[in-house]
Amino acid sequence: MSERSYFDWNATAPLRPQARRAAEAALSLAGNPSSVHAEGRAARRVVEDARLQVAALVGAPASNVVFTSSGTEANILALSPAWQTAADKRPCNRLLISAVEHSSVRAGGRFAREAVAEIPVDAAGRVNLTALEALAKSGRSLVSLMLANNETGVIQPVAEAAEIIHAAGGLLHVDAVQAVGRIPCDITALGADLLTLSAHKIGGLKGTGALVRASEDTHLADPLIRGGGQERGLRAGTENVAGIAAFGAAAATAREEGEAEAKRMHALRDQLEAGLRSIAPRTVIFGLGAERLPNTTLFSLEGMKAETAVIAFDLEGIAVSSGAACSSGKVQPSHVLAAMGVSPELLRGAVRLSLGCDTTESDLERLLNAWRKLATALSKGRRGIAA
Repeated sequence: MSERSYFDWNATAPLRPQARRAAEAALSLAGNPSSVHAEGRAARRVVEDARLQVAALVGAPASNVVFTSSGTEANILALSPAWQTAADKRPCNRLLISAVEHSSVRAGGRFAREAVAEIPVDAAGRVNLTALEALAKSGRSLVSLMLANNETGVIQPVAEAAEIIHAAGGLLHVDAVQAVGRIPCDITALGADLLTLSAHKIGGLKGTGALVRASEDTHLADPLIRGGGQERGLRAGTENVAGIAAFGAAAATAREEGEAEAKRMHALRDQLEAGLRSIAPRTVIFGLGAERLPNTTLFSLEGMKAETAVIAFDLEGIAVSSGAACSSGKVQPSHVLAAMGVSPELLRGAVRLSLGCDTTESDLERLLNAWRKLATALSKGRRGIAA
């Protein structure tokens, strides 16, 4: 058993060896990928090879991959009224988002606050398609839905939503940051017009992301970052060659592992959840009845405080989180669980466990032993209060 056990893969995945090697090789290149000399062409070749690898992971043409500094930047780039298609040059007058989106989407991108509307979700956190259909009829909407929730792992009915959105003349942006590499993420099968990815969620370097277009006919009339002509004019700035190289290598590895690794993680997650509930039968696992990512468990127990649980696990050599890793280390109540109608008592104690390619049964054993200690202490505390 390793010295520590890592159960926070949804926050960031450890760097894959393949990605490390690709980044180190790229760091030795002196050229700017926009330069025409041999050194520049060598750097450009690395960028374009990685573009092919990332595109293959989501079934898109390589020319439609736009590299960014992060998934957050890719989301902000996507959330613009200025998207046009060959058939429709009108700006999008509304942004529709589900109530469980990532904070970078909830911020609204370049839409005015009054132009953003929220689509409710059911008790499992799945978007209400009837409400979506009603909202999508008002003008030309850009709709942003995450494929899989970063906290609960619940998978959204994106393909069904795409049919509704396109029938109403709108566009669909899908935040696939948590889903890619864990479940199939074919941009055409999903019906997405735009797709966001992040390198460090699949074992690449932090600080690299991508926005993928389904078609070159989908054009952004007003890019977020303007300057040089990099990334086909959609994102100015010299490309992060090392980060992009690592992204490509991580994408290729994730594609190779595919279904086999997903099945392994699914089995480990089911074993883990059975263990959590065996130790403390009153443990609540959120989204249990819905289709979820194979690696994600969000759970709570009455009387538990998330910040206390995270520290208790950490002292036992286990890294877990209280939900989204986007609050500068602060433990805050989950807007996702609030949208699902979860009681404040359970919401305050929510802890997320997320698995990855290095997770073993020994890691599960260590975590369940720590959970037994924590659950026992909570049980004693409740008995003391009752007495």
